[in-house]
Amino acid sequence: MATLTLEALKKDFEGTPVLAGIDLTLQDGEMLVIVGASGCGKSTLLRLVAGLETATSGRILLDGRDVTRVDPSARDIAMVFQNYALYPHMTVFENMAYGLRIRGLGKAAIAGKVAEAAGLLGIEALLGRKPRQLSGGQRQRVAMGRAIVRDPKLFLFDEPLSNLDAKLRVQMRAEIRRLQRRLGVTSLYVTHDQVEAMTLGDRLLVLHQGRPVQFATPMEVFARPADTYVAGFIGAPAMNFLPGTMEAGGVRLATGHVVPVTGLTSGAMTPGPVTLGVRPEHVRLASGGVPLMVELVEPLGSETLVHGRMADGTALLCKLPGAVAVADAFEVGFDADAGHVFDATTGRRLD
Repeated sequence: MATLTLEALKKDFEGTPVLAGIDLTLQDGEMLVIVGASGCGKSTLLRLVAGLETATSGRILLDGRDVTRVDPSARDIAMVFQNYALYPHMTVFENMAYGLRIRGLGKAAIAGKVAEAAGLLGIEALLGRKPRQLSGGQRQRVAMGRAIVRDPKLFLFDEPLSNLDAKLRVQMRAEIRRLQRRLGVTSLYVTHDQVEAMTLGDRLLVLHQGRPVQFATPMEVFARPADTYVAGFIGAPAMNFLPGTMEAGGVRLATGHVVPVTGLTSGAMTPGPVTLGVRPEHVRLASGGVPLMVELVEPLGSETLVHGRMADGTALLCKLPGAVAVADAFEVGFDADAGHVFDATTGRRLD
């Protein structure tokens, strides 16, 4: 187990910035999920920590030791890849044991470590099989087992569930979190899936175009997103963004309706153009509210998603509880304590 510190970490590719000034400290046993859209730099950050890429500037400290220029094999880090990276000609046992043999461990020690890891992962019956004889979920367990047997200071996960079907993703997500907590190994987990990010991480690092935009607990990121990018990325379905103008009584929408907003400081109440963020679950049916023309209804059983447009053409998604029959047009209101107000120009949150 170890702490991980990144200090002003930057990476350029042929003069093009890919990561710009990453600063963070990961505590012993903590799991940090790095999340963001494709191309934001999250996998590059993981590869820098692993030593598979060289930092342009900045430092990487593992348990206080500067490993920025240390060879990957000497960092005591184990990585679980998206494509499993198993040797096809080796059995499961041989795949898990390979790294230990390279390190010179004896046969008895290797057998004990592999057996222990296989027991943790429930793959004891698979030790004699080849990767081609395994399902995707089984291959991922083997890849995790190969990392576990090394007793590393740091686990790195590079989108390990992206090749699995939806049901298996849910199952493996729970297994990874349960295993990480049981082992207490400090971990970095990269994903573009915001559900994985919310459920797996002790803290989240949200990246956008190579820059950190928010570093906080999952619930803090969800409840108080730093800007419209974070607000639109975290949460399913995505947050609605409604153009409006700040007034003393709240935010006046382009339709003329005023939406009360609570919890803002006097400085944030300065009159001017803003963007009101409202999550779909905080839109409700309200007689005398904002008229909505319905474009699409998605009944999901436990809830109903209604896609519509307000009179000014702004799209609005409503998430209504249960199986709800809706007309072609109805009126909606917004929970006053659930609105998020952002600067119309910069997209930054106003408090």
